[in-house]
Amino acid sequence: MESRVEMFNKLLDRDPENPMVLYSLGSELFKEGRYVEARDRLRRAVENKPDYSVAYRTLGRALYELEEDEEALRIFALGRGIAQENGDLQTVKEIDVFTKRVQKRRGDSPAGEG
Repeated sequence: MESRVEMFNKLLDRDPENPMVLYSLGSELFKEGRYVEARDRLRRAVENKPDYSVAYRTLGRALYELEEDEEALRIFALGRGIAQENGDLQTVKEIDVFTKRVQKRRGDSPAGEG
């Protein structure tokens, strides 16, 4: 039986810039702990669909796992703004949680504190 990663790679071969397929593949790679590959696919997803808030969330998470904290914070901030514009409140909440994790690891005080 073919894996989900293999399935999404085949779909990507047919339509290499499809943001939905890039996001789905990136998400599957993230689940498998393949964070560099996930980051690269998710970055392409947001480049091809700049208002794709959940792709920003997962891209930020991949960056967090790779300890690319500055870039993770930048992506989370962008994604949060887009999610707010889209009315995607669940994604806003999730991005806030992950932003706090990055800030905590860096030793930053969250906005409004300290």
